[in-house]
Amino acid sequence: MNLSSLLYPATVRANVQLDAKKALFPYVGELAARSLGLDAGEVSEALLERERLGSTGFGRGIALPHAKMADLNGVRGMFLQLARPIDFQAVDGLPVDLLFVLLSPLDAGADHLKALAGVSRMLRNDSIAERLRGAKNDEALYAMLVDAEARDAA
Repeated sequence: MNLSSLLYPATVRANVQLDAKKALFPYVGELAARSLGLDAGEVSEALLERERLGSTGFGRGIALPHAKMADLNGVRGMFLQLARPIDFQAVDGLPVDLLFVLLSPLDAGADHLKALAGVSRMLRNDSIAERLRGAKNDEALYAMLVDAEARDAA
């Protein structure tokens, strides 16, 4: 899994002001529309549909919302650091402040699963998660994510 092929500086946001999970998916849809050229409503609905199956909040303040969509030519990611944690019905009951959103083509079975596993493994590292929480702006957050990937590969 190569984070630098999933993320772009335009898809990483620090200090995002959201007050509830309900506001998250429309925000992500708009970000995907601006940065990836996708339809905002389709992105929002696909993520919401997956979330209805069960929370993608996997614990320790981290969630990994994901969906498969038509009209994508590869796996894409977006990363949000929230200004304040929001309730996400995570498995441990803790609110979420770090979100890695993964969008994959409909036929990206193995690539989708590899990306989910790689992102999950990286974000479960407590020191990486704490550094990401401390990022002050979008650029620093993007640099930390790419650096965390490089360190993980070393």
